[in-house]
Amino acid sequence: MGFLDVFKSKEEEKIEADVEEGYVELDTDSPDEIRSKIIVRPFVLKDFESIKPILDSLREGKTIALVNIKPLKDKDLIELKRGINKLKKTTDAIDGEIAGFGEDYIVVAPSFAQIYRTKETSEVKSEPQEGIQE
Repeated sequence: MGFLDVFKSKEEEKIEADVEEGYVELDTDSPDEIRSKIIVRPFVLKDFESIKPILDSLREGKTIALVNIKPLKDKDLIELKRGINKLKKTTDAIDGEIAGFGEDYIVVAPSFAQIYRTKETSEVKSEPQEGIQE
């Protein structure tokens, strides 16, 4: 036992003993593990300003957004078109996918997810659909 060994704490001695035995116990209950889950989150697009929380959660990279566009569609088609364009630009920036789901919903997924496309899920276009008048 050396001169400085007198000043070691009991905790340091325990760690040294574990290292000498060839293993170290790690805390596996980390909060990062809990936060690594994917979130499927619904949003309602009431006006153009309500797009900010959608964009913020998409940029975090762990959220699949289900966006109800009906309130803005009924209110102002020009603002809806502007909002969809903003969603598309952000989706392209995060290398994700965006698709229409029915007439009133849009699904936005980050790069790790793929949207299964059928007749009901269509590519979101900037142009107004037939039957929708501006």
